[in-house]
Amino acid sequence: MPGTEAVDPRYAEIDDWPTVDAVTAMIEGQREAIEALNSQAGAIATACEAAAQRLLSSQGRLIYVGAGTSGRVAVQDGVELTPTFGWPQERLLYLLAGGLPALVESAEGAEDDVVDAARQIAEHAVDATDVVVAVAASGHTPFTLRAIEDARVRGALTIAIANNASTPVLQAAQHAIFLGTGSEIISGSTRMKAGTAQKAAINIISTTIMLRLGKVYRGQMVDMVVSNAKLQRRAAGIVQMLTKCSEDDAVDALERGENSISRAVLIAMGNSPNESAKLLKDHGGILAKAIAALG
Repeated sequence: MPGTEAVDPRYAEIDDWPTVDAVTAMIEGQREAIEALNSQAGAIATACEAAAQRLLSSQGRLIYVGAGTSGRVAVQDGVELTPTFGWPQERLLYLLAGGLPALVESAEGAEDDVVDAARQIAEHAVDATDVVVAVAASGHTPFTLRAIEDARVRGALTIAIANNASTPVLQAAQHAIFLGTGSEIISGSTRMKAGTAQKAAINIISTTIMLRLGKVYRGQMVDMVVSNAKLQRRAAGIVQMLTKCSEDDAVDALERGENSISRAVLIAMGNSPNESAKLLKDHGGILAKAIAALG
């Protein structure tokens, strides 16, 4: 399959097409982008298992690295992990070409700044407890490449995602995920197919890591942060479903468990708030293990 910068002659005159035809072509392109993940299921699973093991055995961080669209896609995924899975914000880090301002302002020239990449890795003391997920559509981005090289030298577990095969970013990582999305409908606009595939891959990676870390029990987000009325109702529903208790008992358990769903489940099962907190502490905060210990 051709690389992301190749020109596809099928779309050379797309600007003259009827709008519905252009839209239909773009939808098909998005479908192809998702299909590019199929061949990488094994590589993604292996990377996730290694990442979860690293994070489970330490207080290391999940670190996202990228430039331009790739960096913004990565941050979009990472910021959801705290509300969805209760992943501590202090265990998340974003290393972006151009820094955090690049999230809302284009900083395309920053992708060549290898000095800044090295500085950010050193400044944040990346080490062997950390997991680094680096994303680069081209697979050649100097900032991203230098960051992943330095992170690996420091002992971090490194995962790379790129849309061109056998590229330096993929070769520099311990776990390489190649998303062969090919040429773009709008030539060179990797915010389209490449960006879609990246978003899906990162979303799958982070969710799978959280699965392996015990943040999900029987398909439910048992470490979800309960931060508003809607989530309060959802949390009570989760407690109800997992324990078969009444709605009133679920609400009461959540209140006694200080809005921790995992603690509330154990409380609804007949344990005191203190017993529930200790059970979770003794089993690394993993509800499944705490319930198993109850027999």
